[in-house]
Amino acid sequence: MPLNLQDKKAIVAKVADVVTQSVSVIAADYRGSTVSQMTELRTKGRDVGVEVRVLRNTLAHIAVEQTPYKCLQETLVGPIVLLFSQREPGAAAKLLRDLSKTNANFQVKGIAMSGQLLGPEKLEAVASLPTKDEAIAQLMSVMIAPVTQLVRTLVEPYAMATRAMAAIGDQKAA
Repeated sequence: MPLNLQDKKAIVAKVADVVTQSVSVIAADYRGSTVSQMTELRTKGRDVGVEVRVLRNTLAHIAVEQTPYKCLQETLVGPIVLLFSQREPGAAAKLLRDLSKTNANFQVKGIAMSGQLLGPEKLEAVASLPTKDEAIAQLMSVMIAPVTQLVRTLVEPYAMATRAMAAIGDQKAA
């Protein structure tokens, strides 16, 4: 069913809104995928905060025109599925990486993050990015390490004295 101009404008406006709220966008070729595979992609995407869209390339070009993801336009050729990560930058990459293990039909054409276009070879690197909670935990462990080391250093003389007295006590008891 052909779309009229109003329908196209509505689609472009909605996709442009989704794009501006996204932290990363991935364009992938889905040629050869079945309906059940696409449904699985959408279902798993919803679970991890990734919106999956298949739309005409001309509409996608217009939707990303005035956004930081304009760099993605050169990858919008052929049958493309767009994955918009809403919460975590690596969520869509993890989703595609996991699905590509069981389904070779999804081929990444480009990854856009912070206005930069990354090639398909960067999928593993983007997928291994820590989530927000993991990054905070790593930062907290780095911040607490010097304090922990200081406490250990301050306590060590007392621990050494206690061990020495215990050893002397053991010698006298024997």
